[in-house]
Formats: sequence, structure tokens, C-alpha cells
Amino acid sequence: MLSPAFVEIRDALAQVPFVAHIETQDDYQQALEMMDQLVDDYDANKLLIEILAASIQRWEDQAAEFSGFNATVAATDRGVAVLKTLMAQHGLGVADLPELGSKGNVSKILNGAEGKKLTRKHMEALGKRFGVPPVLFF
Repeated sequence: MLSPAFVEIRDALAQVPFVAHIETQDDYQQALEMMDQLVDDYDANKLLIEILAASIQRWEDQAAEFSGFNATVAATDRGVAVLKTLMAQHGLGVADLPELGSKGNVSKILNGAEGKKLTRKHMEALGKRFGVPPVLFF
């Protein structure tokens, strides 16, 4: 026999099944709306937020509408993504990164030109410059 707490949880999930498993675009929208409400009091809602976040993540990983985005993210060089974020945060352009060489070289690295990648030396220099661990660029 289930404890009363489990019965209450089961009954509550029956009213909002998308909390545990999103099946449709409408479920997804409802989950996002609920998340917006829950985060207003994060500490009180932390466990529910974690469950709902996992459900949203599963949907976003598997839904056809996100397949192009997910493929782009998977193909993106993480180090370059971190570098682009840091550049945006610090208002830097390609001429502002002597650690990577010429403006042309910086552009090629940022655009993923064939054969142009961040080297270990670049990563160490960027880590020192931005005060972050070089491993962020790997």
C-alpha cells in the first residue's frame, strides 16, 4: 500500500503530467510558464524546479523543433563559444586579442576556418588574460 504522501504526489502529477514528462508543444509551453512562476521563489520550489527542468531538457533534446539548434550546438567548438562570450562581455573585437595573433588569424579561429583552432598556448594566454581556468577553452 502506498503511503499517503505518494498518493498525493501521484494525484498532483495527474493534474500537471508535463512536470514529469512533456509530450506535446502545449505541454512544453505550460512547463515554461510554470517554470517562470516557480523561479520567483526558488528556495521554496527548488525540488519542483529540478524535476521540471529535467522534463524541459528532455523535450528540448528530443523535439524536432530543436533539432537544427541542437545540431548547431553539438558542432560548435566549446572553446570558441567561451571566447565569443568573453569577447561580448568585455566589448572586444578581433583586433583586441593579440594572444591569438593577427586580426585575420583571430577571425579564422572564431569562424572555425579549416585548420584554425585554439592551441594550448592560446588557451593558457586567454585564461590568464580573462582570469579563468584555461580548461574552459578545451
